[in-house]
Amino acid sequence: MLDISDPESSLIHNPPTLQDASLCFICNNIDRICCIERSGVSGEAKLRFKQQIFFHTELSEQLLMKLCELRKLDDLMLTVFNTDTTRLKQVKLNDASKLSLKGLRTLKGHKILELEAMGLTRATVTDLISCLGEWSLQNLRLLNVSNSTFMDSNKFCVVVALSKLRNLQILNVSRTEFNKTSLELVVEDLPRLESLNISCSHVNDISALRKCRTRLKVLSMSGLKFPLSVSETIVDILTGLTGLVHLDVSDDTDSREPCDILSSGARFKISKLLRKYESLPNLHSMDISGKEEINTNELVEFLACHKLRFLGLALSEVCRDPMFTDSTSEPYFGDIVIAGFGSENQILEALHRYLDRPYYIQKTLYHLFKMTTGNYEPAIDITVPRIDIIKMVLSCAKKYPTVLPIQMAVTACLFNLSKADLCSRIHPGVLKEIVQIDLDAMETFPQHQQLQKNVLLTIDNNRILQEVEFDKYRCVKLVLDCLCSWQDNSMNRMSVEICSILAAKISTEEISELSELSSQANYMKKLLSIVRERTQDSVIDITMKLTLSALWNLTDESPKTCQAFLDENGMELFIEVLNLFPGELAIETKVLGLFNNIAEVPSLRRYLMVNPFIQTLRNLLHSSSIEVSYFAAGIVAHLSSNSLDQWSHLLISKNVLSCDLWAIVSAWKFPEEEMVAYRSFSPFFSLLNIHQDRSVQLWAIWAIHHVCSRNPRRYCSMLKDQGGHSVLLNLVREPGTNHIVANITEKVLHTLVENGLILQDENLREREIFVGF
Repeated sequence: MLDISDPESSLIHNPPTLQDASLCFICNNIDRICCIERSGVSGEAKLRFKQQIFFHTELSEQLLMKLCELRKLDDLMLTVFNTDTTRLKQVKLNDASKLSLKGLRTLKGHKILELEAMGLTRATVTDLISCLGEWSLQNLRLLNVSNSTFMDSNKFCVVVALSKLRNLQILNVSRTEFNKTSLELVVEDLPRLESLNISCSHVNDISALRKCRTRLKVLSMSGLKFPLSVSETIVDILTGLTGLVHLDVSDDTDSREPCDILSSGARFKISKLLRKYESLPNLHSMDISGKEEINTNELVEFLACHKLRFLGLALSEVCRDPMFTDSTSEPYFGDIVIAGFGSENQILEALHRYLDRPYYIQKTLYHLFKMTTGNYEPAIDITVPRIDIIKMVLSCAKKYPTVLPIQMAVTACLFNLSKADLCSRIHPGVLKEIVQIDLDAMETFPQHQQLQKNVLLTIDNNRILQEVEFDKYRCVKLVLDCLCSWQDNSMNRMSVEICSILAAKISTEEISELSELSSQANYMKKLLSIVRERTQDSVIDITMKLTLSALWNLTDESPKTCQAFLDENGMELFIEVLNLFPGELAIETKVLGLFNNIAEVPSLRRYLMVNPFIQTLRNLLHSSSIEVSYFAAGIVAHLSSNSLDQWSHLLISKNVLSCDLWAIVSAWKFPEEEMVAYRSFSPFFSLLNIHQDRSVQLWAIWAIHHVCSRNPRRYCSMLKDQGGHSVLLNLVREPGTNHIVANITEKVLHTLVENGLILQDENLREREIFVGF
């Protein structure tokens, strides 16, 4: 028996594309559709598809990216991409940290045009290049080895292998040991190089770039430091690069950035470059984020002389200047895409462009949080959630799952972006991602109270709890852990509300699993302590009601949870609650609902058969409220199904209660509203045995008729699937069945016939026809 104070809503699905679903299936079942073969003298293990199959180039590349995204890519997994079954031209390994020379050899048979292997640390960049075939060496046009290593076993930075890539056009060696000597080598030996990223590397002198001043179109050198002896020449070298289309000279002011560890010296001063108004005639994109000494007048003059399409101004107050945010300003550079925090569009651009820069992401999310809470000056209106912003926030969370400041900012922003008034406009598929990210953060940082609170604030939303598909068991467990960890009234209220709703949506097996956890006693103790505290203070508040609902739903068809409740003296407490708050409908129904769950377990009924409870139960049976009377009657029915010898020590006899039960249920009128929800009808079947007392049978069939008539689509099929129709047919075929019980049973059977679940012939066979409509 469940608490249904929160009605269910229809579920809206967000199905993935067939191709994406197929790729996910392959990735998650790779061990079933592939086998391990051992070849050669060494017996090296390789993965092979069990069936003859071939992936065309695009599909091969998407499979590789999906495996990398799911963090399943290692040396063995990479061997599945042999040239007999796959083709690779664009290889993108966002996380190559698990790959070594052993697995990278798989690349040799492919004709690769573009290669990205970021975070390669178990092998060097030289090893990577040695694993390319001759065709790839001659034709590779893009190489991205950001966050990888050039250091050999002797701790020498070896970049000579790059010289083999004679047709390379784009090279990214950011956040590596790449240095001045390395730069001189690639400038000399790579004649077609047009795009170079040396950000946060060991380069402290860019003089070598003079040799490619007419052909270099893209230069990224963020976070570099230079000795004072060469810093004065930096502007001259840069302004001499007449072919530049994009220039990134941004800084990260966080001292924890890799560039601050790898190099020493002075940072590049942007003011000297901005004064060169007429330099870099082909420049369309420039990033000067993090520069603190930007002079607004100099910037205006520079922009007036260039037709920039993009300007990076993150971590700089200049991004808020009216010339970028106010269309009435003069001048106004509204055509330039700005990365900063002065507007929603600036935020989105910054999140997209700086995904690989954690400090930038942290600060940008911070400003997004301020913007969406209404404490931002000037005020920015984000009343309509931008799906692209939400998705970028989710991307940030996935990129940095273990970075606390970012996860803190992510969970705070997700709450603001999915508040109750906005949540209805967000697609359920996106809400599912939000919940997944929040639960991941909750699990990763269990001891951070504010982060836990951020997650609770987001998930404690009716649409999320009622309509969105996610791992509800995991959520309940994490929320209960949170409940036990913090003494915070608002967190307690949200936790018990989430549990009260989701406990009704997880399986009885999952509830039993919760009971088997080593911490289950803590869960029960905490929930009962909330009830006990309010009972002692004679207070009925929303937290009290929600906690009672949570306990009710957590004990439903879970004998282990019921036993835990009894072991923690829950029964004595709940009897006290009933006596302390007489006539409080919300309290009485929830308490009696839990006692119903205990009464459904034959081995636990003895706990209820004590004089104080039986006397209280009889009083509630006569309640003027049909809801209270109904739940009390359910307990009486289950207890009355016990043998007579278990009643011998009680002051009220079984016969007296049975007579009361018959009289009260016979007088009920069926209510318009559904009063209760059931996971299963199994507890009723023993009550409908042909040898049971008529009062017990009457309550059970009345209850079944009530839910089947109010919600036939859900309950009629449940009754049929669980074999309930056979129990009912046996009851009406028995000549000794009371005619009132039989008539109500006939109504239920007729409903089953109307819904096409049983045939009328089966309904009428071998019995008298009771007419009671």
